[in-house]
Formats: sequence, C-alpha cells, structure tokens
Amino acid sequence: MIEQFDGVELMDSGHVACPGCGGALALKLALRALGEKTVLVIPASCCAVFAGGFPQTALKVPVLHAGFATTAATASGVRAALDFRGERDTTVVGFAGDGGTFDIGLQALSAAAERGEDIIFICYDNEAYMNTGVQRSSATPYGTRTTTTPGSGWKLTGKKNIMEIMAAHGIPYAATASIAYPEDLMAKIRKAVSIRSGTRFLHVYASCPTGWGFPPQDAVKAARLAVQCNLFPLYEVVDGHRYTINSRGTDRIEAYLRMQTRFRHLEPANLIDIQVQVDEAWQRLRRKAKA
Repeated sequence: MIEQFDGVELMDSGHVACPGCGGALALKLALRALGEKTVLVIPASCCAVFAGGFPQTALKVPVLHAGFATTAATASGVRAALDFRGERDTTVVGFAGDGGTFDIGLQALSAAAERGEDIIFICYDNEAYMNTGVQRSSATPYGTRTTTTPGSGWKLTGKKNIMEIMAAHGIPYAATASIAYPEDLMAKIRKAVSIRSGTRFLHVYASCPTGWGFPPQDAVKAARLAVQCNLFPLYEVVDGHRYTINSRGTDRIEAYLRMQTRFRHLEPANLIDIQVQVDEAWQRLRRKAKA
C-alpha cells in the first residue's frame, strides 16, 4: 500500500494517457518526490502527448518539450540558464521513454554524464516505441513480439543494459525503480535530488497495458511480477562501482510472461531459455554487489 500523500499533486487527473499507463503513474510519483521547484524536459514520447500540448497541460511545473534526441542536451541548457540566474534550488529533470534514452537520446545522455551536468535523467521504460505503434526498441526484451518484430521474427536479441552503460560513466548515482514499489521510487528520486553535482540517472519500470497486452487494472501487477522474478531487480549504483541491491525475487518468470499477449507465441523451451537468461543476469548483479 502506498502511504497517504499530503503534499501538492503536481499532475492533474485530466491527462490523456491510456488506462493503466505505467508512464503516467511514474510521472505522478516522480513529481511527488521532486516538488514544485522542478523544470521538466520531455522529448517526443507518450509523455509528450499525455502531459498535454501547448496551451493545455496536465502538469503544474514548467515543461519544455525537446527534440527526440536532445533531452539531456536541452536539460543541460536549462540548468546553465538557471545557474546564470542564481536559481540553484530548482531541479532540472529529463523525463524520457526508452526510445529517447536507450536509442535516439543516448548520445546526448552520455555526453551530459561525461560532462557531469547537474541534471536528473529519468527513463520510464515501457520496452518499445509505444506512442508510434509498438515498434521494438533496444529496451525491448528477448522473446517479445512487436509490430516490427512480427510472426516468427519476434525479437531474438536481449535488452540493452542501460544501467551498466550509465554506471560506466562513473556518475554519482544511478538506480532502478518500479511503479509497483512507489515508496522505493520516490525515496530514490529524493536521494538523486539531494546530490547536487553530476548527472543522476533513474531507470523506472513502467508497464504498458496497450503495448504488452494485458488488462489496464493489471499494470502494477505486471511491474511487481517483474521485480519478484528478478527480471527487473531494484538496485543502486554509487560512483559507478558501489552496488546495493534493494530487492531479491524468488518467483519463476513464467507467470509474468504468460499474462502478456506479447509473449503468447513462446514455447516451453523459450520460457526455459528466458529463465536461464534472467538467472544469469541476477547472479552477475549479485557478484557486482559483493565486490
């Protein structure tokens, strides 16, 4: 259960996200943790649509819509402008989907991290280009069927490990979070806000009923199962090398896969393959945390 929130809600109910949208819930929770002294930079994405186009908006903080590839670069410019004006207490946040993080926006994000820009970059990961018709991204996991990996051509490569990429930059803070664990998500965002130097990165699991193929009311269930089976473990990386694991799942992955139509084509042997991949990734993460 999420604890009672007594602060100011910075996202109105009048947004136009799909029912059960994990991205919308991720943004609502993020804004609770960020507070009113926040500027959001949002690229082309589902969020750019449901947050509202000028002059309408569902958000109660300043929003700058950026080009698909330029979230981190735009956020860097906003940070420089605020610093010039002496507004150091305003937090600048890039809020991008997996396409705008793993793929199209990666070069700008890497450059910002290398420069040590004082920004927070939040990736809400729904594992495909959902806003334009459920095309595969490099965040799409092995075994998924999308509109660009149809039929027998379902995605045969694994998901890009964006956390390892960001940790390799030696940034002061990187963390995974999930809409199914709101207190953990908000605590990690508050921790990122408290660090006032360098780029901070959060990878948020944001399930998508429309693209994944399950009823809207099961959005949180899907996100929770992903953590409970170690498909999406919750952990933090400080300064690129100090790992802390915040979750330890024990469930098998089959229940998670079977609840989604995007995996309906998989045979029992495929499920075994995916379980092996998940177990191996989990063991690698545990070794890093013990190092």
